[in-house]
Amino acid sequence: MSLLVNSSFSPEDLDVLRSALDAWCVEQHVDIKSAEAQFAVSAALDLYQAGHDSRETLLHALHDRKAT
Repeated sequence: MSLLVNSSFSPEDLDVLRSALDAWCVEQHVDIKSAEAQFAVSAALDLYQAGHDSRETLLHALHDRKAT
């Protein structure tokens, strides 16, 4: 799991993260409460902090990360 030291997320940030994760889970046929989804959450947080800060770019980066 990512270490989120001194990180704060606005409601808008959380909306972007949740929207991308919900879409990813639907596409992957994965329950949001599954272990696989929890790994995606960790990856999404890392990717978001790395600058993938829109639903589209975050979802694309999640797809790229899974492909590697």
